[in-house]
Amino acid sequence: MTIFERYLSLWVALCIVVGVALGHFLPGVFHAIGAMEIAKVNLPVAALIWLMITPMLMKIDFAALSEVGRHWRGIGVTLAVNWAVKPFSMALLGWVFIGYLFRPYLPADQIDSYIAGLILLAAAPCTAMVFVWSNLTKGEPHFTLSQVALNDAIMIVAFAPIVGLLLGLSSIVVPWDTLFLSVVLYIVVPVIVAQMARKRLLASGGERGLAKALAQIGPASLIALLATLVLLFGFQGEQIIRQPAIIAMLAAPILIQVYFNAGLAYLLNRAAGEAHCVAGPSALIGASNFFELAVAAAISLFGFDSGAALATVVGVLIEVPVMLSVVWIVNQTKGWYERGALRSSDRVSAPIDLP
Repeated sequence: MTIFERYLSLWVALCIVVGVALGHFLPGVFHAIGAMEIAKVNLPVAALIWLMITPMLMKIDFAALSEVGRHWRGIGVTLAVNWAVKPFSMALLGWVFIGYLFRPYLPADQIDSYIAGLILLAAAPCTAMVFVWSNLTKGEPHFTLSQVALNDAIMIVAFAPIVGLLLGLSSIVVPWDTLFLSVVLYIVVPVIVAQMARKRLLASGGERGLAKALAQIGPASLIALLATLVLLFGFQGEQIIRQPAIIAMLAAPILIQVYFNAGLAYLLNRAAGEAHCVAGPSALIGASNFFELAVAAAISLFGFDSGAALATVVGVLIEVPVMLSVVWIVNQTKGWYERGALRSSDRVSAPIDLP
């Protein structure tokens, strides 16, 4: 992991302090930035988000989709957790914790917005950081790459319908035009641009040229992420100062969701007899989120100063320590996992005695 990735939670905490301070002392600057919109899209933030998302998508090789059949059980488990379980389990946790248990302690006019932010956070599987988590668990690299490529391909068509469905079930008004615009701006366009840039770099310099280019633009991507967070906290500062416990209350359902989905994917792979080097990244992909996309969509749909934007940023805050704890669990339980996976594999491959 890079220094930035290892201490992401620290940088986010610093962004909270800097953003809140700047928002307090320079409110006019933040309101001017917030007013720079076209069709409900904030132009400065859109530029920052493209800058942080596109380099991450350049790492994805969609040619890896040809490899999905090699580990079909692990692929099937991860797809089921990512698309049939995670968004819905997060919506349920949001309704229980934010809509019921913590409702008396939260601003009444932001309850629905907080729930919407949690849904947005869970509706897109992680893209970039998954490679870090997979490497830390000695994951099978071809499985990780093919799974991420498949998730990104599915995300192009599934993100908007799932978000729209769950927001509708939460009685939250769905601005469909803005939702589809967000998908185009923050998924479709970056994917096309990233793949065109990837193809050109590979043609001119091969894998070494691509790696060199990614290393060069990596810092710009990280600066864009931090700048976006400073802007967000500049708008959220008043609310955070008034009720600092909001962050802890929003973190509760996110934490439960991460451990639940990681554990579910891990156990299903074990029951299916899949190798540990596949089950590890499968559990991590099933648990982590594409928080950059979630932040972008929350801003587009609900605005800078919305509870939805704050909820997605809480996901950024706890991403690294929580996922590192999942990595630790996966590594520590390797022996236990392999004993059970071997028995499951034997049962699957055992011949059937016909009468």
